Order: sequence, then structure tokens, then C-alpha cells
Amino acid sequence: MIEVLAECRHPFTIVTKNALVERDLDLIAPMAKANLARVFVSVTSLDNRLAAKLEPRASAPHRRIEAIRALNAAGVPCGVLVAPIIPMLTDHWLEQILQRAHDAGARMAGYTVLRLPWELKQLVKEWLELHFPERAEHVLSLVRQMRGGRDNDPRFGSRMRGEGEFAELIRQRFAIAARRHDYGVTRSLTLDTTQFQPPRPASPQADLF
Repeated sequence: MIEVLAECRHPFTIVTKNALVERDLDLIAPMAKANLARVFVSVTSLDNRLAAKLEPRASAPHRRIEAIRALNAAGVPCGVLVAPIIPMLTDHWLEQILQRAHDAGARMAGYTVLRLPWELKQLVKEWLELHFPERAEHVLSLVRQMRGGRDNDPRFGSRMRGEGEFAELIRQRFAIAARRHDYGVTRSLTLDTTQFQPPRPASPQADLF
């Protein structure tokens, strides 16, 4: 896919939780140099044991931070997404994640809070009861408080950040930490859309101009 985007000079943003993104640096770096690519790495916590339970198929937290460092060192603007923030489980890592990512070269940052749409609410409930039974109901209660008393609020503009006192606390903590480390917002880098070249079928006829 990246090869096709590069061929057409189509700008793109990658959001990933896997350090495997480093594998494609030979494609991403030239695109980034032309202001056609950027990357965000999501980091949920800095606790390897928790990460192994929460995201067993994703890279460990320290590897994600290393990927942020490698991408920025290669000239690829790479930011961090503290996502998803799970109340009373991962939220206390917020400031440390922003600091570690900044030390690795990140200058863009964002966050989301946990959402529980459709079947995900049952999966998360079962996961909490299995791994953190003593605080499962507290976590779910806070999630509902951020969603107007429901498991999920699908409204655009509030679904990623939530509402209410706990959501506002997260917003303020993120704003203070981002300001301390001089982060820009997630849209601080505008990619160039003027270089796009529509794909054309192969033809023995040469271009006139």
C-alpha cells in the first residue's frame, strides 16, 4: 500500500501500536522528506506486564518508544497517541508517556479515552473481571460517567474524549503536560496534497508534455 501511495505522491498518516513500522522506513522517509508522510505511535502505558495482558500482539511499550525515536531520527515526523486511556488503570501513565515520547523526538501528541461500542463492552467487561476483578466495576462506572451514563457515546466530537468531570480532568492533565513539553496538536503538521499524481494504465505511448 505504501508503495502505491509513494508512486502516486499521495500523502498519508500511519497510526500504529507496532514497532514493525520501522521496517518500511525506506519508503516512509523519502515521502516524509517531501512532506507527504507522518506517523503516530499509540502508547497505552509504560508497564510491560499490563501491556502484555492488554495488547498481547502489539509491541512492548519500550519498543514503541524506540520506534518513535527511530522514525524521528530518520526524518519522519512521528508523534505519540496516549490511547486509549482507561480510567483507574492506565490514566496515571499519561504524563510519563508524553515525557518519554518527547525525549524520543515526538513533537505531536494526542489522546483518546476508552470507548465501548457494540460487542467491545462485553469483551472489556470480561477482561477486567479476569485480570482486575477488584476494580472492574469502578473502571466501568467511570467510563459510563464520561459517556452520559451509557457504555458508549457515538457522537462525533465527544466519542474520542468523553464528557464530564473525569474527562475534563484528563483534558486538563494532557494540556498541562503537552504545554510543558512544547507539543503541538495532532494537526500541527499539514501534509502536502498538491503533489498527487493520479495512477495511469501502462502505455507504450510517451507523454507529450
